[in-house]
Amino acid sequence: MNYSNVEDTAALYAFNNLPKECNTSTSNGGYDFDDCSWFTFFGNPNDMSEDSLPSNDHRSGSTSRIPRCAQRPRQMASANRFHQMAASPRPSPRPNYSFQPVFHERKTHEDDTVLTQELWKLARKSGTLNLSNKGLASVPERLYDINEADAESKAATLEQLSIKDEDAWWNQVPLTNLDLSSNALSHISPKIENLQSLTVLILHDNALVALPAEIGKLEKLMRLNVSRNKLSDLPRELYSLPELRHLNISYNEFSELNPDISDLHMLEFLDAGHNSIKSLPGGIGFLVRLTALLLPYNHIKDLPPDLVNMRSLQRLDLMQNDLTCLPEDMGLLRKLQFLYIQHNDIMELSDFEGNETLTELHASNNYISNIPISMCENLPHLKVLDLRDNKITQLPDELCLLRNLNRLDVSNNSIDTLPVSLAALAHLISLQVEGNPIKSIRRDILQCGTSRILRTLQERSMAKSKDEGESDSGAGARLCGGQAGNDTAANYPDSYQPQHQQKHFEYQFQYRAQAHMQPQAERFRVYEPPHNCPPYSRQGQEHVYDQENYETEKKFDYSGQYMQQQQHNFRFNGYSAMYQQQQQLFYGQCVVCPRWVYKLRHTRTLAVNLEEITDVPEEVFQLAQKEGVHVVDFARNQLRTVPDGLQHMQNIVTELVLAHNRIGQVPQFISQFTRITLLNLSNNLLTDLPKEFGVLNTLRELNIANNRFSFLPSGLYDLQGLEILIASDNHINELNVAGLQRMPRLSTLDLRNNDIDFIPPILGTLTNITHLELVGNPFRQPRHQILMKGTESIMSYLRDRVPR
Repeated sequence: MNYSNVEDTAALYAFNNLPKECNTSTSNGGYDFDDCSWFTFFGNPNDMSEDSLPSNDHRSGSTSRIPRCAQRPRQMASANRFHQMAASPRPSPRPNYSFQPVFHERKTHEDDTVLTQELWKLARKSGTLNLSNKGLASVPERLYDINEADAESKAATLEQLSIKDEDAWWNQVPLTNLDLSSNALSHISPKIENLQSLTVLILHDNALVALPAEIGKLEKLMRLNVSRNKLSDLPRELYSLPELRHLNISYNEFSELNPDISDLHMLEFLDAGHNSIKSLPGGIGFLVRLTALLLPYNHIKDLPPDLVNMRSLQRLDLMQNDLTCLPEDMGLLRKLQFLYIQHNDIMELSDFEGNETLTELHASNNYISNIPISMCENLPHLKVLDLRDNKITQLPDELCLLRNLNRLDVSNNSIDTLPVSLAALAHLISLQVEGNPIKSIRRDILQCGTSRILRTLQERSMAKSKDEGESDSGAGARLCGGQAGNDTAANYPDSYQPQHQQKHFEYQFQYRAQAHMQPQAERFRVYEPPHNCPPYSRQGQEHVYDQENYETEKKFDYSGQYMQQQQHNFRFNGYSAMYQQQQQLFYGQCVVCPRWVYKLRHTRTLAVNLEEITDVPEEVFQLAQKEGVHVVDFARNQLRTVPDGLQHMQNIVTELVLAHNRIGQVPQFISQFTRITLLNLSNNLLTDLPKEFGVLNTLRELNIANNRFSFLPSGLYDLQGLEILIASDNHINELNVAGLQRMPRLSTLDLRNNDIDFIPPILGTLTNITHLELVGNPFRQPRHQILMKGTESIMSYLRDRVPR
């Protein structure tokens, strides 16, 4: 090594002969520079002042070096402070801190500290205690005495309690709601019996392997959730809880259900999904109050026969099991609305006779080969039919009888032809047929979606009708569709057709559908009788109605001749039925088919779709009112006003559908419908609703999409019971959040494709809204990426921008 001057040589010598104390670590982890004699020669490296710094200018010929133990230039900012430390006496050693690792064994005293004094007081005031997601390994012991007066309250005088009246014992509420979910609890203490006032106990997402028998002493308990634990059985004492209504044992390790579960006579909800249950106990049919039975993702092969005794059952979920068939008496479940049987081994479907209230049937991923015709006849209110991934080879024409069907999914089957009768489904908005070897319709049409497929089927139906010679010169105009020729009146108890009178009533109606479309249709008929027809014979037709069942028929105005009724003629060019060979009855000035009266009484539905009618006679609604009809559907016609005859049904109608018409104004009498729950006014020409609209306290769902609204009508904000509001595809330009705040039950708000240019951040504070649609509006914030993430992201974004 070459050294340029003597100083460098001396520096190297001094560095190689450092005293031992310079290499000794101090308590603070560094070096003690003060006692090192080497720094006496070269100066303390902590002193980084300009006077003490050696020159580093290579051009001046001085090449002095800084030892490695000296501070680096980036520490010069603290030079003065280090200089003072070097001049001062040696500082005391840095304290040795002990750090507790994040993951460690939870101690009992740590669990006790979770129940703070603030939570304690809040629980005693509200009766609700939320200790969810606190990392608890055990329940704080203090919790079991929360209903007792604490030591502070006992020691306080009456004067002290009067000063803090809110903390006084007389204002304390017994604990009724306890949430211990999402912790690490492995057991529950028998002291749980001290919480006698509990009505809700939530223990899901823990590590429980058993429950104490003392839980059976919580006689007021109504809701128990122990899902996502490691339970394989429940204590027998639990089945004696007299008020238990909601029981969730899903995501556990149950292999069977205890037969004692039938002792829970008040049980309304049972979720035992995601276990290893292979069979159900025979006495489960005694749960007659049960409205929801959820058993998905188990290994159930057979259902007990007494399952059909659950007459209150509305929802039955049996998906992802090993079922091969359904009970023969499924029709006894007359209140069943939702049935989930997908991903099983079912070979054929039931006819579901008696399940008229069924609205959703999910039977995908099975081995079903055909759709029973009788099933189509027995499910008039079915809205969703999911049959994808089966072995179906043909769709029956009778599918058109499912007149309320909204979604039909038959994808991934073996269907090669679509029946033209599907075009008669007025409410069908989703038809899924991909994955089938369909040859009757071009692939490019199938790829265009539901509307294009239905339009193609409609055109083919009209063309076929024309080829078969069914022209528009039929005998008179009428409302509704008809009957297949092979379906005689003898099949209906309310109709009779004498052979000697058939020749007088054999006439053919205009239609544009196939001759086999809509057998046993439920549509009513108002006919214009043929000319030159013999007078009405009361003696030949008096037995059409049984006087025992039709005591009110004596009020009918039976005439001896066909009266002029041109003012009640209704031409239609839709998909009705064919020809009718059945005698007619007179109701006022309208001729009504007895077959329709029979269907009207049994379905409680008045549905006339795709008929291009412009008005409805008042007598039709009078008859419907006498038969107790509660569903009225006139969708896809040419109505320009709401029929005045609806006023006769204002006390019985629960669902009113007037979508796809040309209605420009809603009359004020709509506010007199005291039982209506669903109102569909979509695809009309409405710009406003009457102010009296807000008195419809029973209304739960309102659809005003595809109209001409520029604002949400003020009457909507008074609908205290409204849960679903669909107002998409209008011209709404602003949101009245103050009005929406007055709707406490509103959970679904659809405002897609409007002209809203600003979303008030305060909208995010409406916690009752769980489904919000805002796509297709011109506002800039929230961005489209946020809208695509869903309602939760939208509401969170808006809440973050609320002014503080």
